[in-house]
Amino acid sequence: MWNSEQLDLDAYLTRVGHDGDRTPTLATLRALQRAHVLNLRWDTIDSFLYREVRLDLAAIQDKLLRRGRGGYCYEHTVLFAAVLEKLGFRFTAVSARVQLGADSTTPRPATHAMLIVDLDGKRWLSDVGFGSSPLEPIELVDGGRGDSGPWPYLLRWQDITHGSPGWAVHQRGDGPEGPEGWTVRQVFTETPQYPIDYVLGNHFVASNDRSPFVTRPYIQRLRTDRYDTLDALTWTTERPGQDAVSETVRPHEVPKLLDDVFDIRVDAAEARLLVDRLTEREA
Repeated sequence: MWNSEQLDLDAYLTRVGHDGDRTPTLATLRALQRAHVLNLRWDTIDSFLYREVRLDLAAIQDKLLRRGRGGYCYEHTVLFAAVLEKLGFRFTAVSARVQLGADSTTPRPATHAMLIVDLDGKRWLSDVGFGSSPLEPIELVDGGRGDSGPWPYLLRWQDITHGSPGWAVHQRGDGPEGPEGWTVRQVFTETPQYPIDYVLGNHFVASNDRSPFVTRPYIQRLRTDRYDTLDALTWTTERPGQDAVSETVRPHEVPKLLDDVFDIRVDAAEARLLVDRLTEREA
């Protein structure tokens, strides 16, 4: 279903730095998710510049594995699904509504892609496409915790969109719809999604005027000790237990910043276009 026959598995494993076991076990899933999140980059450059993001596996492999570019959740999840399918994992794709800055009475579209992996009678939420993603899968049970990375996550079964029951992923923060000290990051149900469903969601995110990824570039990089974002021209660095540090950069500084901080490479023509578009945006 996920076109794993087209996957260059060796190229993927080399790119993410995984030289361990390839059997479909929890240990392998944990190692692959950690390697994927830390070594493949996250950006919305294509939607900002071209209003087009391709989801065919050949294009994703060329972009994320060979050209040194990043992608967003649909690209990451489609690639990871092909990897898991190739290795013999059983899983279901799902869609989530990102809720940060919103609440359950004003839902956003379900445009975040994730996987639920079945292993030895348990189910695990594998989210490799959020940018600041958990470094390991989280067991899909009420109260499931993800504590492997610099920031913790919590899964709760609760009322979500308009009071319907479903799953909520919480991150540390103050939110009215989560337990004390937590805020809802995204909500989802277990309704299966198929590649064509992701094509439709991707089209909205990549091209619709209401998509934030069309109006400005958003770049993320998570490391084990820091999290960097570039939101248009605002560069922010967060470290566990410290206040975030932000600064404004100028359009012509962005290509070098992408290379130096985010490990994202754009060619000369794309760099010029990015600088021009950012300059126009700020005019």
